[in-house]
Amino acid sequence: MGQTFSAAIPVSFEPAIKTTLAIEDTDFSNWMTSIRIRTEDALDFNLAAPGVVPDRLHQAMRYAALGGGKRIRPLLCHAAGAVVGAAPEALDAAAVALEMIHVYSLVHDDMPAMDNDVLRRGKPTVHVRYDEATAMLVGDALQSQAFATLSDAPLPAQQRIALVRELAQAAGSLGMAGGQEIDLMSVGARLSRAELEQMHRMKTGAMFLAAVRMGALCSVSPGHDGDRLLHKALDGYARAVGLAFQVVDDILDVTSDAATLGKTTGKDQQAGKPTYVSLLGLPAARALAQQLHDNGRAALEPLGSRAGLLNKLADLVIERVY
Repeated sequence: MGQTFSAAIPVSFEPAIKTTLAIEDTDFSNWMTSIRIRTEDALDFNLAAPGVVPDRLHQAMRYAALGGGKRIRPLLCHAAGAVVGAAPEALDAAAVALEMIHVYSLVHDDMPAMDNDVLRRGKPTVHVRYDEATAMLVGDALQSQAFATLSDAPLPAQQRIALVRELAQAAGSLGMAGGQEIDLMSVGARLSRAELEQMHRMKTGAMFLAAVRMGALCSVSPGHDGDRLLHKALDGYARAVGLAFQVVDDILDVTSDAATLGKTTGKDQQAGKPTYVSLLGLPAARALAQQLHDNGRAALEPLGSRAGLLNKLADLVIERVY
């Protein structure tokens, strides 16, 4: 702990930053691989090494954070950063902070007091592998480390403060934590479509919005002309794709299996949780996911070819159900 953020992550990102032409599937796949490697390396660097006291807590943090996951939030952050030419090292810091907050939320959500799940990312959940008290501390420590990582980002102080504020708001009572509370209180209830949307825009969508905004906040020239148009486009995209991601998750909960998803399926239905499938039915939920995908892509049209990576990520979200 106490390390400053390293700029020496050994994966080149410059080709993706400079790309302005249409993104081919092979190039996009290579880009995703490179960002996932960067994120894994940066997570490894920013987590306490094995053997550092308290060793068991640090082992559990690394167990939770390393070696799995889609890394969709870091991918969104880097893709938004590519639009504004942000430095790779600054994007690494923002991406790692986002992933730490996301992982902490998964560790806590899986605990018996919430979703009581035993499988995450294809392996036992943290409270199963270790114990409930350690799982609670893992989430607490990952949350604090996320903000420590942002404080060391290689950016001017004003931009670091903006990143901290964006992430804190997305993770708090008006964002992810508040959405989780609504989710817990809605078991057995029948929410209206507007209520269900509000819950998911907070629980899932707030962190998607933060990921895109934080990528843009890493710009090498913040405050340049055209910011209002840029931010409107990115916000419209993030809001649509964040909700699409949740609709797709609801669909996969009833159409996929644990081996494919790496987590227990069918639990929402068993627990009586309101979902887009239970509210709309499977065909209408699929149609909604497609419409949200289209809305996200449409929001980016003013950005032209600069938004190629973000458009591909929107496609990736929807392709999970086809």
